Amino acid sequence: MAYLLLTLTTLFWAGNFVLARAFSVDIPPITLALIRWSLAFVILLPFAIPAIYKHRDVIRQYWPRLVLFGALSVAGFNTLAYIGLQTTTAMNGTLMQSSMPIMILCMSTLVLRESASMRQWLGVLLSLLGVLALISKGDPEALMSLNFNSGDLWVLLAMFVWACYSLALRWKPKEMSGFAFFSVSLTVGVIILVPLSLLETERALQIKWDTDLMLLISYLAVFPSILAYLFWNYGVEKLGAHKAGLFIHQVPMWGIVLSVIFLAEQVQAFHLWGIALIFTGIYLAVVAGTVAGKS
Repeated sequence: MAYLLLTLTTLFWAGNFVLARAFSVDIPPITLALIRWSLAFVILLPFAIPAIYKHRDVIRQYWPRLVLFGALSVAGFNTLAYIGLQTTTAMNGTLMQSSMPIMILCMSTLVLRESASMRQWLGVLLSLLGVLALISKGDPEALMSLNFNSGDLWVLLAMFVWACYSLALRWKPKEMSGFAFFSVSLTVGVIILVPLSLLETERALQIKWDTDLMLLISYLAVFPSILAYLFWNYGVEKLGAHKAGLFIHQVPMWGIVLSVIFLAEQVQAFHLWGIALIFTGIYLAVVAGTVAGKS
């Protein structure tokens, strides 16, 4: 059951990117993030209030740290990704999610001084080449002229923010339950997004609400927000964080499938080269490195 739920989690995350790209002209990115998380907050409110009240002393003690967690995860990561998806493809966005484990490895070594093997650094290099193949669309001249799609850079920034969040989780208050922690992060994120959305809507076109857009918001609030969170926690509990973390590499696969089916995006050679390099790098840096460490 854990494998099925983790696979569904990656499918929901990929759907988040694909649908955000599909509706990128219908709703501004920050407003999309705010409405998505606000609806998730309303759905969870009856359960979140008791959890927050129970941990009120811990929240009061660690509130600066908890504000940072909410800013990076709820307010930061998806909002930056949605901004990027205004101008890049959903396929590129999901493919570049595979750079996240590599970023975490680099930051763990450089910031936290954790050691890394030559095999892991070779994986970093290969995955970096894969990401560059994606954002340059396989054109070396684009790299020479730094003529990148701005949307690709926004998505990479989102991955960097999530890597920072993942590393910072080691300082999550141990006294807090996972649900209470998520509830506080959700509250902080919504509060941060409100004024940013108000500034955005002053310059954006008026949103035209229809059935499709409301179904999109409902999907984003329920599946990649609430269900993915619950499924992910169950998978981590049953399999452990390391094994569960490897499932995130399914996101690009689902992204390609969904982008081709729903957005009629075309798979090109640079997509295949990019994902091959990224997955080879991930294997060397994460999977093979772990196996070698255990042997």
